[in-house]
Amino acid sequence: MNSKTYTPWHVVAGTLTAFSLLVSSVSARAEGNISIAQQFGIGYLILDVVRDQHLIEKQGKKKGLEIKVDWRTLSGATAMNEALLSGHLDVASAGVPPMLTLWDRTRGRPQEVRAIASLGSMPNYLLSNNPAVKTIDDLSSKDRIAVPAAGVGFQSRTLQIETAKRYGNAEYKRFDNISVSLPHPDATAALIAGGSEINTHFSSPPFQYQALEHKNVHKILSSYDVLGGEATFNVLYTTKRFHDQNPETYRAFYDALNEAAQIINADKAKAAETYIRVEKSRLPLPLVQKIVADPEINFTVSPERTFVYAEKLHELGVLKNRATSWQDYFFKEAWEQPGS
Repeated sequence: MNSKTYTPWHVVAGTLTAFSLLVSSVSARAEGNISIAQQFGIGYLILDVVRDQHLIEKQGKKKGLEIKVDWRTLSGATAMNEALLSGHLDVASAGVPPMLTLWDRTRGRPQEVRAIASLGSMPNYLLSNNPAVKTIDDLSSKDRIAVPAAGVGFQSRTLQIETAKRYGNAEYKRFDNISVSLPHPDATAALIAGGSEINTHFSSPPFQYQALEHKNVHKILSSYDVLGGEATFNVLYTTKRFHDQNPETYRAFYDALNEAAQIINADKAKAAETYIRVEKSRLPLPLVQKIVADPEINFTVSPERTFVYAEKLHELGVLKNRATSWQDYFFKEAWEQPGS
């Protein structure tokens, strides 16, 4: 199975020139307006709290600014980045590797993209229902690995980095040919049920917790193992144009993210209730509370170990531009926090 069929980022990379032409006709929003897109999952809890408690509006009022917030839910990084680059969206969200890819492709352009903040550090688990697969060394051509975006997404890039460490840089795509693009809910269902070609899944919260409740599913790798410890999962990012032309709105947004992280860490049980309410989730509250309280998860806006991706993906030739530190691809407001 060839994973190139499932690589939406190739479409994004190939159409950046067209988007750059489009932006010249899109007028910048005036201060006091911001549109934010997110996807589903525990990884967006900080945004759920910001939205639920109207923290952007609150921070804006402190500065004497009335802010109108447009919340959107978009499925997949492709649609999100098209909207961001065309000027129809101000803030996008995705995993660290996809953000770095966009930073790399837009560097030096009018619509240069950089990260705003982390949405927290969370491990992603590589799971299997094949009892013969104990480590990635046991994977063969008979196995199929489900990931959201084969070859290019957070999970695939993490697996590629681990593969390069084990077998050498020339072999970093070793498992791309047995990787299949499949949404987390579908992959989780397939893994639990068994009997399908999908017997391995590089999962994420909350799906990995659901899958591991079943005896036929076991963990063979954690993203934390690959990255050397606690590491950022999702990030928020925007264009340099929006950042520079809307400093007060941007600052209110950044301060709201900080406040939301503090609220979550002050009362994680209540934060779990917020997640279920805002996301209209059908997950049992005890499970969500267990996930939010997991000591492996850290709700922080500070980037952690993102530079591991920047360094390794440049070494592998995925990124053309070499970052000298994490600050190269984060806006200066994030520099106020410790980062890596």
